[in-house]
Amino acid sequence: MTLFLGLDEASQFVHDSMTIALGGITIYRRPVAFVKAMLKREQKPHDLSLLNFTAGFESDLLVGSGCVSTVRSVYFGLESFGFAPMYTQMAQRGEIKVIEETEASIVMGLRAKMAGVGFMPSQAWVGTDLPKLRPDVKTVIDPYSDEILTAFPSIAINVAVLHGLEADKQGNVLLNNNLGIDLEISYVADTVIVTVERLVDNITRSVNGTVLPAPGADIIVVAPNGAYPTSCYPDYMISGQEIMRYVDQCNAGEFESYIETFLEY
Repeated sequence: MTLFLGLDEASQFVHDSMTIALGGITIYRRPVAFVKAMLKREQKPHDLSLLNFTAGFESDLLVGSGCVSTVRSVYFGLESFGFAPMYTQMAQRGEIKVIEETEASIVMGLRAKMAGVGFMPSQAWVGTDLPKLRPDVKTVIDPYSDEILTAFPSIAINVAVLHGLEADKQGNVLLNNNLGIDLEISYVADTVIVTVERLVDNITRSVNGTVLPAPGADIIVVAPNGAYPTSCYPDYMISGQEIMRYVDQCNAGEFESYIETFLEY
């Protein structure tokens, strides 16, 4: 059964030392309003492991606020707006742990979890130096061909948070088509929270978006403009002005000042 909650209440489902996965891709359809709600809590979560296909603006807010101890992502940045400033600073200083990932390693790890097995074999990474960066990633011998394969370990997620266009009262959610691994993390996570722009009577399948069918979302939160300043096509575009304001203030050593202002609206 899907619960319909407010942002503040939903944010309480993220606890210290959890693995949290954030949906969207680069600076598109990111669950910014949910991240803001976590940062507004009297006790912000700490020691989080952050797993994203790509990490962007909302993830940099969490890193800069001291909520994240470990990052595993294919990419962490602000696309055409440059580096993610707080992640870049803290990673270079060794203040957060970075687990190297590629598209293959994340997807295979999630597939292993979905299949209920400890690892998923793949030809990816074979013959590269990537395993030197990930001693937890082993190799196996294919019993049918004797081929050496990479055994990507299963990935577990405590909470996945997505942002979608709309939801209906039955719990169906309309996402748009730049999915990244939104569906995969929703299949794997123990708890799936989706913020949406609006609530409608019925979701209809369309070429303009992908439907996460009920009961895929455990919790739905109506949060208009919930992806701002990232985009939520076709409702609104990226606010380049806001993202540049963030980058400029971080580069000037004013992250705390930015957060204080950003959380007020």
